[in-house]
Amino acid sequence: MRETDFIGGFAKGLRVIEAFGEAKPRLTITDVSKDTGLDRATARRCLLTLAELGYAAYDGKFFELTPKILRLGHAYLSATPLPVLVQPYLDQLSEKVGQSASASVLDGTEIVYVARAAQKRVMSINLMPGSRLPAYCASMGRVLLAALPEAEARSIIEASERRPNTSFTKTEPDALMDELARVRRQGYAVIDQELELGLRSIAVPLENARGRVVAALNIGAPAAHAAADDMVEHYLPAMREVQAALRPVLA
Repeated sequence: MRETDFIGGFAKGLRVIEAFGEAKPRLTITDVSKDTGLDRATARRCLLTLAELGYAAYDGKFFELTPKILRLGHAYLSATPLPVLVQPYLDQLSEKVGQSASASVLDGTEIVYVARAAQKRVMSINLMPGSRLPAYCASMGRVLLAALPEAEARSIIEASERRPNTSFTKTEPDALMDELARVRRQGYAVIDQELELGLRSIAVPLENARGRVVAALNIGAPAAHAAADDMVEHYLPAMREVQAALRPVLA
């Protein structure tokens, strides 16, 4: 892309939107300036513009996003056929194994949920389409990273904010690259309480007819329901069936 094609003001506005999140639903101008690295005057103009357009509300001190912001995410979910294609398979899989099933895609250092069938709430956060998790410690993230060239996967891992969510979380890049090599060999990833205590999950890549990985599928279960070694036996066969069924229909 040519430098003259880049709109700096637009990019700054997107950075301001991305500053908000589940842990930061209400932010001041100073908060946004600190989180984005923008100077206070620029952060203020971006926030006031969002408020003027109806994408944010302002009470004189705090800004918070309004439901109108969902139009931006809905545009992607409605434009891609992936959620519509996989949802019936997730529903059937979830019913068959009695656990929650999800599909996601990779976006930078995170995975983004595009479809979900929940039997029960297995995490402290409420996951739904549009939810994000760090790729390095999520089962779907591991299979999506394993599908990339090694250099690209390492670059993403090194750019990730690798926090020890639990005592089981792997954070060292070399250890994570070893995990990706294992995932690549076996064709699935099992996460044992690395994301959250009491949660285990197993994921497989979803390939299209040309063999390109376009998404990931997982099953999450409370640790009390299945030992880590049993996740493969209990859930992988049913997940392989979904893999095979979706391969001819995924773009």
